[in-house]
Amino acid sequence: MPATIQSNQFAALPNGTRLHFASAGEKGKPLILFVHGFPEFWYEWEAQLAEFGTDHFAVAPDLRGFNLSDMPSDLGAYKAKHIVDDLRQLATYLGYEKFVMVAHDWGGAIAWNFAIGLPQLLHRLIIVNSPHPYLFMQALANDPEQKKASEYMNWLRAEGSESALAKDNFALLENLLNGMGKSPTPWFTPDVRRKYHECWSRGLTGGVNYYRASPLHPPTDQHAGPLKLQLDPKDFRITIPTRVIWGENDMALPKTLLDGLDDFIDDLKIERIPEGSHWIIHEQPERVNRLIRGFLAD
Repeated sequence: MPATIQSNQFAALPNGTRLHFASAGEKGKPLILFVHGFPEFWYEWEAQLAEFGTDHFAVAPDLRGFNLSDMPSDLGAYKAKHIVDDLRQLATYLGYEKFVMVAHDWGGAIAWNFAIGLPQLLHRLIIVNSPHPYLFMQALANDPEQKKASEYMNWLRAEGSESALAKDNFALLENLLNGMGKSPTPWFTPDVRRKYHECWSRGLTGGVNYYRASPLHPPTDQHAGPLKLQLDPKDFRITIPTRVIWGENDMALPKTLLDGLDDFIDDLKIERIPEGSHWIIHEQPERVNRLIRGFLAD
């Protein structure tokens, strides 16, 4: 029987941030933290909360800038180190010293940084369609196809992109989730659409600021992007067991981003889903749950 989800919860963190979160299961059981991407919110993980709340304390926060969590006005507040600190402090607030992290898209970008900087806090890392930061940096700098696929990032970084996203009742965002201009996706039901519209109506600037605050974007004449970064690959090693689920039909994050991943991770397994898109969590929630179950049992 699926666990009951409790959604109207807030954590006042020592760093001053107030995070909204949903949870399922009993506090005291092993913590599994689910971290959403853009343009989503905790609800991305509804099926996972219901499943893993049966034997874990399953928690899915709204990241700062999204939905019901605080939305700082300062662009610098959206640098990855601050989001990492939010998640660290959230786990402490919940009463845990160590946990499993599952993350997608921008949540995955934060999770990679978390695992690199604070491996002692994680039992395992499970990533869904989110590239390792060093490999993504290299691809943005050197791969013409990746640069082309990621041009949307520069559009989102531009002034006024949130207004364009909100125009015509969030038409662009809805198109992004609902078939990308092709056939509509079955999971994007009227009820799901309503939930996302409620989230987006609370503000889009915070989510867009993740792109604006990041040094990882295709280079432009005004901004060198990853070309100006001189980073040592040894600083990007992952020492905890890491499992990756990748929908290979991802238009923005092609499967080539997996090439070389095993050079950075001591204990890695990759599950490829050829027909899966960037939204594989919504498309095949039961399969994603089975894969996560298998990873936890490894």
